[in-house]
Amino acid sequence: MKLKVACIQMDIAFGSPQENYRRAENWLQKAADEGCNLAVLPELWTTGYDLTRLDEIADEEAKEAIAFLADQAKKHQMHIIGGSVANRTKEGVENTLPVINKNGELLKTYSKLHLFRLMEEEKFFKAGKEDGLFALEDETMAAFICYDIRFPEWLRKHVLAGANVLFVPAEWPLARKDHWRTLLIGRAIDNQSYVVGCNRSGEDPKNKFAGHSIIIDPWGEIIAEAGEEEELLIGEIDLAKVPEIRKRIPIFEDRRTEFYS
Repeated sequence: MKLKVACIQMDIAFGSPQENYRRAENWLQKAADEGCNLAVLPELWTTGYDLTRLDEIADEEAKEAIAFLADQAKKHQMHIIGGSVANRTKEGVENTLPVINKNGELLKTYSKLHLFRLMEEEKFFKAGKEDGLFALEDETMAAFICYDIRFPEWLRKHVLAGANVLFVPAEWPLARKDHWRTLLIGRAIDNQSYVVGCNRSGEDPKNKFAGHSIIIDPWGEIIAEAGEEEELLIGEIDLAKVPEIRKRIPIFEDRRTEFYS
């Protein structure tokens, strides 16, 4: 299975969902025009980190975002890893990622498991409780959100369950750009999986963001990488490469789990 992937490294209008829908629609059109069959949006692309106004601007059960993404997916016949949105549930607001296939069907929602205290997420969001696994065209994949990549055991759990592509939407600050790149490359190498990291561009009242969306193969080699500015980053992934790499260095066969706990 081959996929032409577009990472939509967009700037996000702070606390302005309707403006961000307009921007996302334009970017998704550009991805379709380039012949991409899968697009990835960044974390909290509808609101940015306008956390103090979530009571006003969060999306009830993520219904508006899911409907928008489903319409775009069907229109362009393109799978969409829907970044994440502020999702108002009965239990509280979650940072939720929807996965939509090219037929406009909702395959998965994943809510961010690890909340980032440096940006006060724990004060405004309820942590997720479910995994990020989903199947796309009979291939097992997984999605995570930003801070999750600092927890290698969480990603490894998904790879052991069969995930060969790991998607990571983010709002990663420029101050820790090197961590972003190093962690993603490391996760590709130690899981022998494709990693697709889609970060935002621009800045908000408190942060300047790193950009540097990146697509990495299972050997840890960079297929494509963006700069700091807005960009449509495009790269092709070939799932046939995963078993080839895992045969070359059989780390999953050589694990000695009896010593790991």
